[in-house]
Amino acid sequence: MSLEVGMVIEGKVTGITKFGAFVDLEDGKTGMVHISEVAPVYVNDIKDFLTEGQTVKVKVLTIGEDGKISLSIKKALPSQKKPTNHQSNKTSPQKQSSARPGNYEWQSSKKNESSSFEEMLSKFKQTSDEKMSDLKRMENKRGGYSRRGNSSKQ
Repeated sequence: MSLEVGMVIEGKVTGITKFGAFVDLEDGKTGMVHISEVAPVYVNDIKDFLTEGQTVKVKVLTIGEDGKISLSIKKALPSQKKPTNHQSNKTSPQKQSSARPGNYEWQSSKKNESSSFEEMLSKFKQTSDEKMSDLKRMENKRGGYSRRGNSSKQ
């Protein structure tokens, strides 16, 4: 059987480097899985996900004219919603949804709180006022400019 782009096959990890892993395929061919194609989450150390001798399913991404075969483990996984780059595998789904304002679940849970908008607005105004007064104090200490003009001899 010859390899084709898009095929999902099994192979054995024969070598691990900082940038990826080499996988032996059928017919004695070898392909490489780049570190970014190992898992659907950020991979800092590839050895956290793979070991030499491990059998893995891989998807053939490209076959170069020079015979180099590019593979992906994460694209060979069953279809599922993959986390974005901002999410990591160390946080629970509940924490992920509350940390991202664009997530609709997070927004809908806030609607149940009757005065949450007013409280947030009040806190924002208070924080803003505090920052402005700090800036004005710093300007006065450094002899910074004033809005009326820098000249006091008018």
